[in-house]
Formats: sequence, structure tokens, C-alpha cells
Amino acid sequence: MLTREENDLLTRTGPGTPCGRMLRSYWQPVALSEELPSGGPPVPLTLFSEDLVLFRDERGRAGLLDAHCSHRGTDLSYGRLEDGGLRCVYHGWLYDVRGRCLETPGEPPGSRLYETVRHPAYPCQERGGVIFAYLGEGEAPLLPNYEVLSAEPEHRLTTKYYHECNYLQALEGNMDSVHIRFLHRFLRTESGTRSLDEFPRERAQGEAISYRDPSPGRYFGPVRVEKTDFGVWAYSLEDDGAEMGGPDFLFPSLCLTGGGPQAVGDGYMLYWRVPIDDAHHWLFLMSFKRSGPIPEAYRESRTAKIMTADYHFIRNQRNRYLQDREEQRTSTFTGMGSVFVAQDALANETQRPIQDRTRETLGVEDMSIVAGRQMLLAAVRAVQEGREPPGLIRDPRVNERDPIFLKKNAPPTEADLAALMAETRGRWLAAATP
Repeated sequence: MLTREENDLLTRTGPGTPCGRMLRSYWQPVALSEELPSGGPPVPLTLFSEDLVLFRDERGRAGLLDAHCSHRGTDLSYGRLEDGGLRCVYHGWLYDVRGRCLETPGEPPGSRLYETVRHPAYPCQERGGVIFAYLGEGEAPLLPNYEVLSAEPEHRLTTKYYHECNYLQALEGNMDSVHIRFLHRFLRTESGTRSLDEFPRERAQGEAISYRDPSPGRYFGPVRVEKTDFGVWAYSLEDDGAEMGGPDFLFPSLCLTGGGPQAVGDGYMLYWRVPIDDAHHWLFLMSFKRSGPIPEAYRESRTAKIMTADYHFIRNQRNRYLQDREEQRTSTFTGMGSVFVAQDALANETQRPIQDRTRETLGVEDMSIVAGRQMLLAAVRAVQEGREPPGLIRDPRVNERDPIFLKKNAPPTEADLAALMAETRGRWLAAATP
């Protein structure tokens, strides 16, 4: 349980807030590349409660600017893409991707006013079908070299989902391993088996693990957690009693799930939460399948079949997530279909727009969440004190490996990697380490 002050500290992310400053210290995904095709119109965005405009110039570069013109405040998302930048439709002021004002055409001949204007702008880079921006202060760190960002387009699935709640409760939902055996459970019925066959999941030891029946008398939550330079590793017990660990929370607001689309140990999925404002956020899902292309039917089941063209869930609070009580009785635990992210939305959004953590009751199973909160609070306070938060990568040698599997912000040795392989028993690092 958090105090009111701590809860506010971790959930308020607007300009100038301590948590907003901390989250802005990292590169953040701001849009999908598909949202900004060559020659396409500027895209209005709100991120961290700041109004922005994203555009692609005539050279194909992405630019992210404050949405309001430095002249008289008109919305630049209505602007024209021409002459090397984005031109305001009100008086023709022209801005490039770096925020330089190139022209102020209404001024007298010989005016050099344009040279004095520096419009707020944020550097962008594009990797793996995602446009990232650095919205922080000072020199930007390196964008982590996640393997998913270098996967071939046909091997990766990258999309995003709109959520009507604060980023933190959804991030904590991803840290929660126990909910999988309930919220995402298929029932052991004829109808449940048909659903599982229609949407096949990973299988282990000859059994569909998506049934995830709670085992009477067995604790299946984390047994311990470890705080690292990059986040939290959680450890659970396998059937043989051995510990298995893996990254559970990654700075600034990511979680990792093992396996890639339809294949355990063959890639992974990243869930990256980015605040829109304090009561809404985007979930960027980045996943890949190392061994081959992702089937088109799988892509559709995670995109077109569950959301509208603007990345909003078809199942939402206004239609009670289209819960089907007959399906709940015969097929799935929730009666909400078989796609996990939609079920997660119900669990997270119905906690209210911002969860009141002064009223919760935590148990042993929540140790990952407690550790994640402690690390986030420490990161916010570090920024308040003028220090860098954890997990920033500035050494290119660290970034030579996928940092998901690193615990220390230092170049990994072969012994480090061998120890991680043994610690995770091959599940997380199966094909990621040469």
C-alpha cells in the first residue's frame, strides 16, 4: 500500500511533474511508423499531457513539435508539408524537424526574426516499425538495442492499444504473474477446448498451459524478486522445485513476456506503457518470432479483430467489454474472448482511471509489484535530486547485447551471459545468446 503522496508521485506525469520528468529521461515510443506514411498528413498527439504534432518531412524524417505555433498559437497539425518542413496555415511560419523556424513570410524584407525563433521540438528515431522520441532534458541516452526492433517486418508484430486508465496500474498488471491463472484461463470443457484450438497457445509437457488451472495447495506466485540496474527480476518455482527467474519490469515502463507469437523461447513480447495523460495511456506491443514469419491470421487476431482503426478496443467499459456469460460458464474464465490484452484492459481500467493504492490489500503474491514501486519511487527521487534514474544506457558496449537480459549497466562478459543462461534455465535466453 502506498501513501497518498506516493501514489500521486507515481501517477502524475504531466509537464514538470517529478514522475513525468523521470519517464521523459528515456526514449519513448510515440507512434507506429504505419501512422505516418510518406506524404501523409501531420498527426496530432498528446503525450505526458502535452499537445504535440508528429510529421514526416519531404526527406522522410520524422519530427515531433509542440502542437502550437510559436507565433500566435495555431494548431500546427493542420499545417502544410512543404519547403523542408511544416508550415502553419495561419501566417505561413515554417518549422523543420529540429524546431528551427525557416521562414516568417509576413515580416518585412530583410527581417531576421526567424533566426531568433526556436520552436519546442524533440529528436526522433525510427526502429522496428516504431517512432521513438526523446522528450527529456540534456543529452539523450542510447535507445536500447532490443532484438525485437531489428527483426524483419514479416517476423515481427508491432501495434498499440488505447487504455482508459493511468499507465501505472496497467504496468503493475503486467508484473502480476498470478492473474494469468485466472483472468486468462480457458476452462476444461468441450467449449473451452474448442476455443483453445481456435486460438492456440504455447504448450508445455504435452499440455496446453493456457488452461492454467490453479493447483490446490500449490503456491504459483513469485518466491523472491531481485532489483537490478534495469528493473526487477522475479523468481518462481518450477514443477521440480528449481527456481526460474526472468525480467519482470524494465525501466522506464516496460514488461516482458516469454516466448514470441505462438512460440515459447522463440522471441519475446514487450509491453511498453506510455502516458497520454494521467487517466489514459498507450500500450505499445512489440513482439517477434525468431524462427519464421508470423501468420497473418495471428496478426489479425491481435489487431483488426479486437480494435478499431484508431487503435481503440472494440471491447470497452461502455459496452461492458461485451462479456458473454454463457462463454464464461463454458469456455473462458472471463467470458471475454481469448485475447489477453483485452482481458487485461478490463482488469486495469475498472480500477478507476487512477487506482487508489491507499485502499488496497497486498499479499505475498504482490512482491514484484512492491519491488517495482520501490524502484520507480527511487528513480523519481533521483531525478528530483539532480541524478540520473536507473536503466539509462550511455555505453555503446552495453548496447551491443539486447539489454533485456542484462542486470548490470556494464559490458557483459561471457561469464555473465553463461550465468544468466543457467539462472533462467534457457527459457528467456534460448536463442538470444550466440
